[in-house]
Parts: sequence; structure tokens; C-alpha cells
Amino acid sequence: MMPLDRKVERLRAVLAGLERAVVCFSGGVDSTYLLAEAVGALGDRATALTAVSPSLAPEEGADARRLAREIGAQHVLVETYELDDPRYAANPANRCYFCKQEVYGRAVAEARGLGAAHVLDGFNADDRADWRPGRQAARELGVRSPLDELGFTKADIRAAARQLDLPVWDKPALACLSSRFPYGTAVTPERLTRVATCERVLRGHGFRVCRVRYFGPRARIEVAPEEVARLREPALLAAVTARFREAGFADVEVDPDGYRQGALNVLPA
Repeated sequence: MMPLDRKVERLRAVLAGLERAVVCFSGGVDSTYLLAEAVGALGDRATALTAVSPSLAPEEGADARRLAREIGAQHVLVETYELDDPRYAANPANRCYFCKQEVYGRAVAEARGLGAAHVLDGFNADDRADWRPGRQAARELGVRSPLDELGFTKADIRAAARQLDLPVWDKPALACLSSRFPYGTAVTPERLTRVATCERVLRGHGFRVCRVRYFGPRARIEVAPEEVARLREPALLAAVTARFREAGFADVEVDPDGYRQGALNVLPA
């Protein structure tokens, strides 16, 4: 197994050889680390691109703008319209393919306008273990994943980000808000807003890791396994439930197993 310092050395060499690149940037640890290294290698020839749509929580968009400024990156915000695609809105098992077609397509067009031959994303070696239909769109549109190419794991990325003093080195994993819906449940702007509102409630109570899964009138809350007991404390759960009902959910349940990445990929639709 290649040591981390060697992976970092090779990553910097790869990035320096690109001349100019656009980095798909969500503000999560993977894309933030990749962007920081790209700016280090390319300076103002590296551009961060953040896709803005109802599936991006407003707080995440604000965090991405702040992080890009701190890194010193040129930053482009582009509106994307995946929700206008009925294939995406119907939420099939390959929903992410239609999303990435839109996002990567916009990124490639932006790169072309900037004279950049390369679009990069933060996909890494550990992501191969999850269901990622968006990878097909990446291959079709020529998007590169340098972290995956060089075998960076999530632990590698966090360690390397910490070495660069990036504030997101320990940030919980991100996923777009549409991932809260079981396959076959239609995704709409109103439903996305309801989920985002309720997750904001949980973060306001100190839950850094949280997901609100949408099951029609019922919300299922996932928090870090070690936080489940705290969420179930009667007073706190009553307060959270009241806010969820204000947002439009009739019933609220707490997943006893807590958050697991890709949980809806193993549940029946």
C-alpha cells in the first residue's frame, strides 16, 4: 500500500500537469482537499465550481462559498436544473446518473469557456463500495477523479486535509438532499425544503451527523449511533417532533441503528 506522503506527492504532480482545471466543489472534505491541492499546484488556473439547486442545502452552499474564499480559489456558482428532468424527479435507482449528467455537463461547458481541458471531482477509493450510478455520467463526460486514481481512501483524505489545516478535515460525510428519499418516491422542491428544514433543526440541537429520511407523512431520523440515546431523551424528542410537525410531517421516528452511509440503498423502495 502506498504511504500517504507518496500519494500526496503524486497527486500534486498530476495536478501540476493539467495546466488548467475545474474542480466540482461541494464543500465536503473530499472536494475541499482536492481543490486546495489544485490551487496549490495551479494557482488561479484552478477554478472551483459549485452546482446550486434545491437539492443543495442552503447552508452547504454558504459553506462552499466561504471555503473557496479561504482557500483562495476562483469560484463559479452555476444553477443546475436536474429537478426539471422527469427521469430524475421520479427518483429511480439510477437517479444520480441524471443528476450528474446535468452537473457534469454544466461543468464541462464551464471548463470549455475557461479554456480548461479537465474537470475533476472528489470521488475516492472508498466510494467504490457504495452504489454510485453517477460514475457512468463521469465516464461519459470525461470527468477525472484523481483521488480515486491514486488510491486515496477517506481516511487518507481526512489526514491530508488536516495536514493542510483545512477546517473540514473532520466534517461528516455529505450527500445531496435527494438521497433522503426512497427510490420511487418523487423528489420535489417542496419536499426537499421540508427535509432541509428538519435537518437544520437537528443541527441546531448539536447533531453534526443527521439525516431526515422522507416516507410521505412520516420522517425517520438518523443520527450518529452514539447520539441515538440523547435524541430519544423525552424532552428533546418532544421538541424535535414538534418542529418536524410544523414543517409538515405527521409522524416522526428515530432509527435505532443510527446513521449508515447508503442506508436507503439496502431498504425496499
